[in-house]
Amino acid sequence: MKLWKTWVIATKDFSIFRKKKRILYTLIILPLLLSIGLPLVVRSLTSLDNATTEIITLLNAFSYFYIILVYIQSTTLASYSILGEKIEESLEPLLATPTTDSELLFGKTIASFLPSIGVIYATSIIFMVLSDLFTYNTLGYLFFPNLSMAFILLLAVPLSSILSIQLNVIISSRVNDVRTANQLGFLLFVPFMGVYILLVTNAISLNITNLVIITIFLLVIDVILFYLSKATFSRDKILTKWK
Repeated sequence: MKLWKTWVIATKDFSIFRKKKRILYTLIILPLLLSIGLPLVVRSLTSLDNATTEIITLLNAFSYFYIILVYIQSTTLASYSILGEKIEESLEPLLATPTTDSELLFGKTIASFLPSIGVIYATSIIFMVLSDLFTYNTLGYLFFPNLSMAFILLLAVPLSSILSIQLNVIISSRVNDVRTANQLGFLLFVPFMGVYILLVTNAISLNITNLVIITIFLLVIDVILFYLSKATFSRDKILTKWK
């Protein structure tokens, strides 16, 4: 595999993303609004008496939400990167270029992965700084950075993004509409929304043990989807079955 070829494919998609307002909204504006809005929700609790437990519960739940957010972003980018080529009938000419199937797939993965991860890391810093600013007087210490958030950003978030991208490769072979692809992609993450609800309601805690379980689950699904997506994204399959 030649990495410079994968980068050429990725930069082509980057230029397409910049022209799509819906993509820019999902990629930048949505995470930015949430990274400012979520701390404001927490701030509203600081005026209440004995609200320390509720504040910590929300901060943990909102930290976990970045796993879901990066999945949403990656789904949107991957849908346009892969399915967009199929809809515009530019995928077959791309297959005619002197690149291998692995180089094409890796280039498409980079195009969806890097912007999603970059924006998540940038906006999560805003979230952590504002949260500490609003809660320091109430908690008496800086809640962020902490081990749980580091675990989420360095392990769970990248695995969530990869899961989303690989799933969209498989979905793109079956559908011909971006919205349908997005809807199908979001179905797999319903269980993780359930975990988020349990965190918000303090039914479970965001401890390292639970994060390890979530991360292992993401890793296992990623490995399974890797082999499935690799088998799906091949010249023979695309030319004969991606209709």
